[in-house]
Amino acid sequence: MQVVRKHLAALRAGTAEPVRADIPSPRKITSWIMRPRDTLTPSQEERLLQVRLVCPDITRACDLARCFTDLVRHRRGALLMQWIRQAEQDAPKPMASFAGSLRQDLDAVTAGLTLSWSSGVVEGHVNRVKTIKRAMYGRASFQLLRTRLLTQP
Repeated sequence: MQVVRKHLAALRAGTAEPVRADIPSPRKITSWIMRPRDTLTPSQEERLLQVRLVCPDITRACDLARCFTDLVRHRRGALLMQWIRQAEQDAPKPMASFAGSLRQDLDAVTAGLTLSWSSGVVEGHVNRVKTIKRAMYGRASFQLLRTRLLTQP
């Protein structure tokens, strides 16, 4: 009750601190940027627009992230080098660093964004083997592990 009285007294005297603006978290801003535009609610679009107007780095990062998402979703690997150049020139430092890391293995990244091949099946098998291995750790011999891996589908 004492807190309320102090606050009311400060309001009446005109010495109360202004209410802080509702600043969205970085995670929330990132989710607005990465979601397709048509899935955002009007209030989320408005909030993202406000954030973009306040911070030019977020504006540039947002544009580049959406462009990169388009490259991935529509398999436009031929445009990757152009995107990397744009990101390295005037993107915020973390995004420029990401673009530089893509440049290091450009052939593999371009192939991944262009070809329809996928290593998903192999990754699934690796994940299954690691799960079984963790479950059996310290409990049985290598021979039993080998037999279990070869006999399970």
